[in-house]
Amino acid sequence: MDEFLRITEKYDEARFQDAFASLENINAFAFAFYKDVAQIYDALTRVKNVQRNPTGFLLHDAPILGLLVRVWKLMKESIHYYEQNNAEIIAILDRPLIEAAVVARYLMMNGNELVEDYRKCSYKERLRILRDLESGVKFYETKAGNRLLKSVREKMAFEKLTPDDFETQKKNRWKIGGKTFHDIFVDVEHADFYACTYGMMSESIHGSWNESMDWCLAKNEDGTFSAYPFYHAADVRCVAPMLRFTNEPYRLWLQRIGVYGDGFRDLLDWVERVNKRLFFEFDRQYDGG
Repeated sequence: MDEFLRITEKYDEARFQDAFASLENINAFAFAFYKDVAQIYDALTRVKNVQRNPTGFLLHDAPILGLLVRVWKLMKESIHYYEQNNAEIIAILDRPLIEAAVVARYLMMNGNELVEDYRKCSYKERLRILRDLESGVKFYETKAGNRLLKSVREKMAFEKLTPDDFETQKKNRWKIGGKTFHDIFVDVEHADFYACTYGMMSESIHGSWNESMDWCLAKNEDGTFSAYPFYHAADVRCVAPMLRFTNEPYRLWLQRIGVYGDGFRDLLDWVERVNKRLFFEFDRQYDGG
């Protein structure tokens, strides 16, 4: 717990009072806090119950842990681009961050059978690679193709999977539990949050027209468009809503591995309290711009 105490003890009431004295101060405080939250999440994925898991985690736990590691890695990278004042890259990073957090939470809300289904769903394109090999695609005669095939075969062998073990996934069209991500999101969060978070963020991946208007084009007075060659400024206020998605999966993980009572409840409650305080302070000090 020493690693966590070194972080939280920096945030006494005097620091809060100084942080909220001006917009400049609150932005600096927010950057420091969100960096520390990402570090907390990082450290939580390294916590173990040695009685339950003396070495590492088995296949019913490891996929969830992998998603939680992905969350803090993406969060750290996202905060880096906030400091670089580059909002466009952040828009690309935040979508998989939300997806990883939501899916991790969904898996922990259900049993190990769904975790197995999640693992198998990831083999959709890898099975296509094996079919392409059988149909004589020339790429797999090259060194690059052979390396790819070797990777696929090794992973399937490790999980004791054969191409005949995916009938359920094919029937469900390779959706986890037969559900779209929208359905999973609604189960885990709330339908009202989908459009303004993950839904709009999908545009950053798929290259939509609205995405181009927002980031890559300048509208001229005559109604025409020109290239916008600059990056847009980032607003650290946008991190606060992200923690709504990220905090709970780590809480569920600590409960899952049997260490939640060891001071971690207070730690994650503290993250939520400070984040909520920041959110309302931003709302109070900004004029809507």
